[in-house]
Amino acid sequence: MCRALRQRGLDLTVATTSHELGDDLSNGHKDRQHGNASPELHSGTQEFGGVPTHFFPVQWGDSFKYSRPLATWLNAHVCDFDVVHIHAVFNHACVAAARACRRQQVPYVIRPLGTLDPWSMNQKPVRKRFFWALAGRKMLRMASAVHYTAEAERTATEQLLGLDKGKVIPLGVESSAPVDVASSGAIVGTNRPYVLVLSRIHAKKGLEVLIEAFLELREEAVYSDWQLVIAGDGEPAYVESLKQEVTKRRANEAVVFRGWIEGEQKHAILQNASLLALPSHQENFGLCVFEALMEGVPVLISPQVNLAEDIVQANAGWICAVDVTSLATCLKGALANEEERVKRGSAGKKFAEKYEWSKIAKQLETMYQSVVETSRR
Repeated sequence: MCRALRQRGLDLTVATTSHELGDDLSNGHKDRQHGNASPELHSGTQEFGGVPTHFFPVQWGDSFKYSRPLATWLNAHVCDFDVVHIHAVFNHACVAAARACRRQQVPYVIRPLGTLDPWSMNQKPVRKRFFWALAGRKMLRMASAVHYTAEAERTATEQLLGLDKGKVIPLGVESSAPVDVASSGAIVGTNRPYVLVLSRIHAKKGLEVLIEAFLELREEAVYSDWQLVIAGDGEPAYVESLKQEVTKRRANEAVVFRGWIEGEQKHAILQNASLLALPSHQENFGLCVFEALMEGVPVLISPQVNLAEDIVQANAGWICAVDVTSLATCLKGALANEEERVKRGSAGKKFAEKYEWSKIAKQLETMYQSVVETSRR
């Protein structure tokens, strides 16, 4: 997003915490998308993934991530900017940024990342309702705009919380060069046909149900050569529980955990997939869906993925309820018909091209200009 905005001539800076990035930063972190090594962490601005960035330490809280140095910097420097784009809601950086903007009369936009969706608000509801009453309500109501990435997210959130000022601008996707077919098997780790999960490994992704449905389908001889490849990482205890369940089923050869992948490996594993699956119980956007479609790979997603209606209209994949029977049936229909997969993948690629970052960045710039002009008036 930031690189695309800079290409349009916008002058921008990222301010964030170094939470969970300490070792990567000090050792020269490689940007997960582009492999650009970053310099060692130091005071002031540094280039991170091609974007000017300030990193600040966290004093406490793996979730809230309280950072007094970040708040101090924001109080001193938000007045240097025409508009501030705040990404997320339920952490200290977002609260501090919104408060600093109000004090300095700088307009700000909030992108809630799906955290205000009814499903998300029902996770740890007491804590979130307390936060909403204490800081969240004022933070959102005083925003110049609320940036949603899908119409379904905007509708659900505004109905739940009585918000307005919503602007729907999707995330973008970058195209990639084809990977050498001769070496792709080694990069991917398998030469067999596979269904791909490319996502953060989290309980909301419906992976337990997907694994169960896939193994049920695989009992049929015609599908016995297929694999389910899960590429991503998450909370170690949860990831380990999934692995143990697969081991218990004696299915380690059928369900492969590849861990986090990036760069050429990521493009290779996408380009060689027969189908991407994301049967989430709730999904604000699902960037991996567009990444797959950009590679011509059809998708299987749940109705709770906010892109579901768009996928239906584009005929770019399959929509399926998150239960074992429905998923097994849907997988069978997709895996049995290569011609249909190719057809829907081709339609998906054409659809995804409308979401290239250069086009999305133009919409973001228009939103920023409108916010700034309204604020000045």
